[in-house]
Amino acid sequence: MSDYEDAPRPRLRIRRIALAIALTATLTLLCCGGTVSAFFLGGLGGVDDNTMTLSAYGCGEGGPVSADGNLPAIGPYGKVQVRNAAVIINVGSTMGVPPRGWVVAVATAMQESRLSNLGFLGDRNDHDSLGLFQQRPSMGWGTPEQLQDPAYASTKFYEKLVTVAGWEDMSLTAAAQAVQRSAYPDAYAKHEPIATQIVNLLANGAARAIGSGTDLRCAAAGEVAASGWTIPVKAMVGSGFRTPERPDHDGVDLIVAKGAPIWAASSGIVTVAACDNDASGRSCNVDGYPGKLGCGWFVEVQHAGNLMTRYCHMVERPSAKVGDVVNAGQVIGRVGSSGNSSGPHLHFEVHVNNDRSPSGAVNPVSFMKDQGASLDGGQ
Repeated sequence: MSDYEDAPRPRLRIRRIALAIALTATLTLLCCGGTVSAFFLGGLGGVDDNTMTLSAYGCGEGGPVSADGNLPAIGPYGKVQVRNAAVIINVGSTMGVPPRGWVVAVATAMQESRLSNLGFLGDRNDHDSLGLFQQRPSMGWGTPEQLQDPAYASTKFYEKLVTVAGWEDMSLTAAAQAVQRSAYPDAYAKHEPIATQIVNLLANGAARAIGSGTDLRCAAAGEVAASGWTIPVKAMVGSGFRTPERPDHDGVDLIVAKGAPIWAASSGIVTVAACDNDASGRSCNVDGYPGKLGCGWFVEVQHAGNLMTRYCHMVERPSAKVGDVVNAGQVIGRVGSSGNSSGPHLHFEVHVNNDRSPSGAVNPVSFMKDQGASLDGGQ
């Protein structure tokens, strides 16, 4: 069994890459059961007490809540806006669009209208754009009256989305842009974490599911959930996050054979692909040992919502390179034992708030469970 010991963080000169994917609310990541977790409450902030009646921990089996009910305000979105989100989700469900489409649609409406059914805004209007998705009558989306019907506008969005080849495997930004053709295509991604949380709240945890219509199930190991997340390797969890024995262990060790593929846990941009403190890579081209410095060959990926994942101890120089745009499930390297390691495994970390230091690390097990990519089931 391998036993990664944390070492001083590598002092690397990282090329900063501009990402228009900042989250508008700070994520608080805690593990709990029941209905709505502290993850959702902390992530959205200011959630109405009635939200506690919404179920967020299934996998969509119960179906979406009715848009005609007395829905609560959620985070920065008032009751009318939440009702519009519920309409978007219910239309997608009725049309048989997989929950990933619901997340894409809700995030798109967040960017286009803040989930508000906008009419003509005069000088502030973008051409003749109207409604939740700012669709334009002059571009054939429908009449002004139709586009201000949330159900109609949602239907038109989904009808276009499902014609986009491979949309389910795209990043949220790419899928939304394929429909909207926005002048600001990178703006959609920043809404993905909140849209995921709202879909979970309004549809019984459907952002952790795959399937469509009433045939939904929890994503299995290696599948990409509607949240856009998947496990980084099929493995068993070894050493845990900041245990009493290892309080400085900022990730989890996933025990798997040398050479096994490592997958990007979600879409994003590679910001680091390096060997600890050795530009030549020579010190990482051999197996490490306990007490040796750091991660060995490792990769960091920046995701929507100021989230970062780190993948350590690769067997060779990563296949992913700095600046690469990767999709969830894309191979970025292979498992090894370089750096501070006593056997083959993947040391996996999740960081929030664009903070790659130990202060930004959160428990990957609880975080990934909330995304529908449980590390516990990754064998």
